[in-house]
Amino acid sequence: MYTFDKSLAAFRRAQRVIPGGIPGHLGPTEGLHLPNDGFPKFAARAEGTRFWDLDGNEFIDWMCAYGPNVLGYNDPDVAAAAQAQAKKEDVVSLPSTVMIDFAEQLVDQVASADWAMFAKNGGDTTTLAIMTARAATLRKKVVFVKGFYHGVAPWTQKLDYPGVLEEDVANNLYVPWNDLDALRALLSENRGQVAALISTPYMHGNFVDNQLPADGYWQAVRKLCDEHGVVLIIDDVRAGFRLDLAGSDHYFGFEADLICFCKALANGYNVSALLGRESLKEAVSSITYTGSYWMSAVPFAAGIATQKKLRELDAPALFERLGRRLTDGLTEAASDAGYTLVASGAPALFYLRVADPADSLMLHQDWIAECVRRGAYLTSHHNHFLNAAVTEADVDRTIEIAADAFAALRMRHPAVV
Repeated sequence: MYTFDKSLAAFRRAQRVIPGGIPGHLGPTEGLHLPNDGFPKFAARAEGTRFWDLDGNEFIDWMCAYGPNVLGYNDPDVAAAAQAQAKKEDVVSLPSTVMIDFAEQLVDQVASADWAMFAKNGGDTTTLAIMTARAATLRKKVVFVKGFYHGVAPWTQKLDYPGVLEEDVANNLYVPWNDLDALRALLSENRGQVAALISTPYMHGNFVDNQLPADGYWQAVRKLCDEHGVVLIIDDVRAGFRLDLAGSDHYFGFEADLICFCKALANGYNVSALLGRESLKEAVSSITYTGSYWMSAVPFAAGIATQKKLRELDAPALFERLGRRLTDGLTEAASDAGYTLVASGAPALFYLRVADPADSLMLHQDWIAECVRRGAYLTSHHNHFLNAAVTEADVDRTIEIAADAFAALRMRHPAVV
């Protein structure tokens, strides 16, 4: 089994100069990577479906850099496009026309889009979407679906989070997922005051089984937003282009007013995009919202190459097929060992939970750690991702690792099986 001595030494070094050692959701303080000594902390290199850590351990990576690795690490076609652009220009006083090329490609590809605006992170696009809705409607309030995550800006957080002021979240309203009656009542109670409803295309939050929309849910939400003059925003940062290259709203049979993309946009090159309807073009163009690196040309070239290759591969169909093979195999491996493993959400970005017999967070985390120590990089309480470099052999090897991990779990927790 793998050990992580060099990773842990590097982590101790990082703690001296970087708050938390590794900031944010990748850090052990978030609780997604327990136990702390059971996971690698730093990568040394990556290729295709795999990365290698500082200790030389090789991992089949089912986190895909938390989504951006959609074609495979160091995809040669994307790398060639990026390198060719870098030889000409990247960050210059004026933008390159490759920005126009990328915008044209996305507007042609995404069903609900008439224009595209570019930034760097998913949170940049969700914030711009909210600002656009408020500029267009001259209203303040925003409806969120409970269990949401739309970035780390203060408006996306909770009142009891450090550094968040009451004013930051004073206009936030909340409804349960798939609950049309609650949404209908909330919009009626706040008639004429709601600027936007923002939601992921299906519920893929952390620490909870993922849930698809009920039949007719999105069509009814679309109708309610139209009736109340509410801008419908889809946060497609996680699911975007893994379900449907025309956008996840297209996949579920409706049209968003604004749709946010990032993770699968450029295979790890740093770019995000807000796409929207013609009716909101004037509002978004009125907003002062930019950054020093937001028009860098290399990520645009990488994005063009990424989307082209995703179309050529019919990547969503590939993700669906291999994702089902993997999740079916994992749940069968659990059953064979006397456990129940729940796989929920879309197969392209599946969520796992060891549900039986103890339904314990720590039992699930122990199983994840046993998988990681054997070379399958999973994480606890977060959805996972597929990339187009994944093979059936990768899937089958991961199922073998999972079976070994469940056997180890049986030995460590004999009283619960």
